[in-house]
Amino acid sequence: MKSKVLLTFAMLCMGLIGMSQTSEEFKPEGKMYGAVFTNFYTTISDGESASGFNLTRLELGYKYQFSTTLSAKACFDIENPKDGGSLDFTAFARNAYLEYSDKGFTVDFGVITANAFNLQENYWGYRYVSKSFQDLYKYSSSRDLGVKAAYKFNKAISADVFIANGEGYKSMQKDSALRVGFGATVHPVEKMTLRAYYDFISKDETMSTLALFAGYATEQFSIGFEYNQRNNTSFVAGEDQSGISTYFKYKPSKKVSVFGRYDQRMSKDDWNTAGDGGVKYDGSLFIAGMEYNPVKGVRLAPTLTGWSPAEDGQPFTTGLLLNCEIKF
Repeated sequence: MKSKVLLTFAMLCMGLIGMSQTSEEFKPEGKMYGAVFTNFYTTISDGESASGFNLTRLELGYKYQFSTTLSAKACFDIENPKDGGSLDFTAFARNAYLEYSDKGFTVDFGVITANAFNLQENYWGYRYVSKSFQDLYKYSSSRDLGVKAAYKFNKAISADVFIANGEGYKSMQKDSALRVGFGATVHPVEKMTLRAYYDFISKDETMSTLALFAGYATEQFSIGFEYNQRNNTSFVAGEDQSGISTYFKYKPSKKVSVFGRYDQRMSKDDWNTAGDGGVKYDGSLFIAGMEYNPVKGVRLAPTLTGWSPAEDGQPFTTGLLLNCEIKF
């Protein structure tokens, strides 16, 4: 049933492709791309420290433009699964989709970028330093198998809809449940962005996610604030979570920028407080750093982080990192 719904929706959207082709001469072309995230870290907690080098992500992909309106993208994400198994690294299909785009209307079908927090992630801008709020605390997946459509009404208003399996791109299980999401983005004044997004997926209970965002950006300075709420976490009734994330960036020159971020994660009746004090439990995150771009495609960021667990008696954890992103 799920696959029939996705396929029907995709066929309806893709049916517009033939209506908008032009006779202009077009030369199809494609290119490879990639990214590497790596760092050296030192963590200090309760008087003990640990240090080491870490390769957090390797991305390899290919993009191809078939026509002025039709393109495709395929990308593998190679990373440490951190599931306690014997594998050091596992490859996932991060993206594998066909896209149609014309006159403000866009449709993606396949393993696609989800709508829940991609705008917030772009505003934050330092994915290689830390994932954005929803991604870091597992509110939503950044990619999923499904279809999405977006329409830009004018320069100020756009809207989108998202229908997907709901388990994310690392666990594409087959069941009868679909994650359905709706979003709207508004630019009330120049350089300001407001966005609201809501999605839900139903199994034993209905798990839903609400994301609200406000941001302001110029060439030298940007600031963003987001509020996130998830009800019935893991389909358990009453296990609700919420949190805020605020961040800024200041760029005094072309090669140097400074940044900071603060997250606070909470749960209804403190149900998610007790634990080992890690980021999967309630607490507060602090990030401060400086970025240097020696050449195009390379970013270096010495960073100071702090994690304060909400549970009394759990130690504060400090992190000192040298983060590196390489894009080609």
